[in-house]
Amino acid sequence: METESEPYVRLASLRQLHQVMADMNTARSLADTLQTVADGAVNALGYEIACVNLVRPDGDLVVAALSGNSAAEALITGRAGSRDSWDRRLAMGEQWGDLVFIPHTEGWVLDDDDVPQWYTDGPAPRFEDEWHPADRLFAPMYTPGLQGGSSGELLGVISVDRPRNGRRPGAWGREALQMYAFQAAIAISNARLRANMQRALVRLEREQQALRASEESFRQAFEYAPSGMAIAEMGGDQHGRILRSNDALCRLLGRPASAMRRYSFSDLVHPEDIGTLLRTSAEGGRAELRLGRRDGSYVWVSLRNSVVADAADGPRFLLTHVEDIEERKRRELQLAHRASHDSLTGLPNSAELRSRLSGRLCRRPAHTSAVESLDAAYGHPSFGVAPGHGFDFAPGTEAFDAFDHHVHIVAPEEGRDDGTKGLAVLFCDLDGFKSINDRFGHNAGDAVLIEVAQRLSRGVRDGDTVARLGGDEFVILADGLGRADAQDLAVRLRNEIIQPIRAEGRAVRVGASFGIGWAHCGMTADEVLKSADERMYVEKRSRPKQHRRAG
Repeated sequence: METESEPYVRLASLRQLHQVMADMNTARSLADTLQTVADGAVNALGYEIACVNLVRPDGDLVVAALSGNSAAEALITGRAGSRDSWDRRLAMGEQWGDLVFIPHTEGWVLDDDDVPQWYTDGPAPRFEDEWHPADRLFAPMYTPGLQGGSSGELLGVISVDRPRNGRRPGAWGREALQMYAFQAAIAISNARLRANMQRALVRLEREQQALRASEESFRQAFEYAPSGMAIAEMGGDQHGRILRSNDALCRLLGRPASAMRRYSFSDLVHPEDIGTLLRTSAEGGRAELRLGRRDGSYVWVSLRNSVVADAADGPRFLLTHVEDIEERKRRELQLAHRASHDSLTGLPNSAELRSRLSGRLCRRPAHTSAVESLDAAYGHPSFGVAPGHGFDFAPGTEAFDAFDHHVHIVAPEEGRDDGTKGLAVLFCDLDGFKSINDRFGHNAGDAVLIEVAQRLSRGVRDGDTVARLGGDEFVILADGLGRADAQDLAVRLRNEIIQPIRAEGRAVRVGASFGIGWAHCGMTADEVLKSADERMYVEKRSRPKQHRRAG
């Protein structure tokens, strides 16, 4: 029966509970909160020992805090018990609301499971509700909002032992422990949330610091890079517009950074390289092209684009690396020029001559149209190939279109001047050159060849080709000439060549024999040159020997 002083005891306990719950919700960390929960069960609820078992991410429960027995605290704190063992404990014994009480008569079956526990000694109970040392009382804690029963998510378990009054908790004690477990679950959840928020804030601050450091590193790398760099817009009407350029690029192009922002790369690129730039900008990657300087000149650069994309918005801009390759390009052009030009005279050599000539000729005779050739092969229009010339394509194909749009080379008919213009090939052989080499040496001979090359180059039109075939032989390709035009050109060039030439301090003279051949489609370059060579020898033999040197 309730004594007169018991309500005052309960009021004092409620005040202690209120204080403990306030302490639980003001603890600075999760560890402090867990220890406050364990201490409160001892100080406010009247148990000699209390333990907080917390569910880990893997589902097992770890002893997170213990109060009331320093020896037991040192023995089991930090040790874990499997979730299966805990589920077995919470499913047996007597259900006191949300509490689980396992009397000593049943608890012996748990002695060998893996849940960390302590052993207390004491006498056997003398009356029915006396606490036995082997009795176990558990207060499960569930996530807030899911109060009671197995329907909530288990957060942890408070284990208590040895009530100070020596009796099993009555209705008020059970209610107090159940309410305490509920409030402890809220405090632990809040502490975890605060801890997660603090970790998130620390992580966010570290990420922001790393981002600021990365941005600063990028800025320094961008600004002080030894080669040119630029950031340009990607997509839209302003595609390629330069947003930012570093000092190296400004120096390379001779333009200030403020002026660079008025341009896009398409404004600066050489007109012949615009297609290369557009392919590079669209696909990323690299290209070699020419960019315009402020003084109007162009510089060869290696341009490499990286597409910088945003995970949400897609491509945003291009990071462009610009490297000066002017010196390398100059060397490459020099090597290419040496490979295609005569080292002594600087004229195109034999290989370059044949390449230029072959580029003007196709394998189909010029007097046969494309459609006629196809009709002749198949007996009907629009399909087929020119017989005997190795074509294997049909109208509408790329090969046919290129063939059909080719401007065929024709030759004026021999013996009459009908106004036809063709590609004249003038084969020139010097007369008397060998005697100069024999009498005055190779240096004198070289001087003669150089002067002849210059006179021939001055005597032809822009766009005509003067090449040195080898030795003292030269070839001139002159397009758009009739037969009389070609004869007049040969005479003018011969008259230029026969003028005295200064070589090794003396005046020497050479003559020149010209053979005029005509190129037309269906011939090879070698056939054209052979034809002109044969005509040159006919012309040389037709003139008296004593007149050859003087022309």
